[in-house]
Amino acid sequence: MLRPTRLSDLSYARQALVRLCQDVNFGQILDLRVRNAEPVWDPAPTVLSEVRLDIEEAPRPEGELPDFKLSSEIQRLMRQLDQLKDSRTEGSRRSKFEEAFRDA
Repeated sequence: MLRPTRLSDLSYARQALVRLCQDVNFGQILDLRVRNAEPVWDPAPTVLSEVRLDIEEAPRPEGELPDFKLSSEIQRLMRQLDQLKDSRTEGSRRSKFEEAFRDA
């Protein structure tokens, strides 16, 4: 199986997760449900954004692009999803992508 390397290689649900991670930038995505290795958006996850006072935050440069190469962190996140069946995230930090999944 080929690993996705571009945003356009991903399903719509996974593309939405990448875009959400871009929007959050620093923060957490909580209670994201995963079914058959795909993010489920109903019910919507809880998003906690961290305000960084030590840096000037700007929109991510790839945020406006229709397609782009996936970072190594996003590729690892996609591999994590591939290993899941039906789960729910307890928390996912955008800056480190530390997923803690448990059975739903």
